[in-house]
Amino acid sequence: MTTQELAKKIRIHAVNMTHLGKSSHVGSVLSIADILAVLYSDILRVDPKNPKMENRDRFILSKGHAGAGVYATLAEMGFFSTDLLKTHYQNGSLLSGHVSHKGIPGVELSTGSLGHGLSVGTGLALGAKMDKKEYRTFVLLSDGECDEGSTWEAVLFAAHHKLDNLVAVVDYNKIQSLAPVNDTIKLEPFADKWKSFGWAVTTVDGHDHEDLKKVFASLPLEKSKPGCIIANTVKGKGVSFMENKVLWHYRTPQSEEYENAIKELNS
Repeated sequence: MTTQELAKKIRIHAVNMTHLGKSSHVGSVLSIADILAVLYSDILRVDPKNPKMENRDRFILSKGHAGAGVYATLAEMGFFSTDLLKTHYQNGSLLSGHVSHKGIPGVELSTGSLGHGLSVGTGLALGAKMDKKEYRTFVLLSDGECDEGSTWEAVLFAAHHKLDNLVAVVDYNKIQSLAPVNDTIKLEPFADKWKSFGWAVTTVDGHDHEDLKKVFASLPLEKSKPGCIIANTVKGKGVSFMENKVLWHYRTPQSEEYENAIKELNS
């Protein structure tokens, strides 16, 4: 399966899962589907047959509200059956709306309170350095959670400890929960902020698989510096009427909207 095929499956699963469970955040999943597909297919050192492998790379979805995307990816990679995806967000299901590690192989950390993921990631990366382990830690953040002070505390900490085994990937879709990023708290000059905190920084098209593969394959971006990959993305990518729409942060695809979304993704 190509990374493009996996990304398509992730998007279809996400629409189906949010439809069946009447849950939110489908737009947030669609924006990161390509990043997840490339990471899990080509980059992360993980093993679905041995999910607790000691030297596995650690992946943290700091924007935990997009958990349906991680669940879909893990299921397609063989960590658990895709049949479980049909229970997402339903009473008694292991698959909570915000990503949870409880009982789910392949999930490192339960997240959802924005601004926590990078702090945990810095701890994992520092631990690897101290224990002389070779695993890397990848943290996928939302642009909105870069409003959180705890995020920037982690940015300072990681640079101070020269954690070049840590990679922050920012899903820069420029839409937060209720409004565009620029109407909430402007982030620009975004890359310059990370650089000024001592990180190596690059910007990519978050939907271009070859661009993503090239950047991820070049890690670490710079020796003795943590790396930040700012991925320019489109919220709701892949479903035309969801793209760049604040509405689809919380809206659930039902009726004709659901049917049209699935038809478009399958075309």
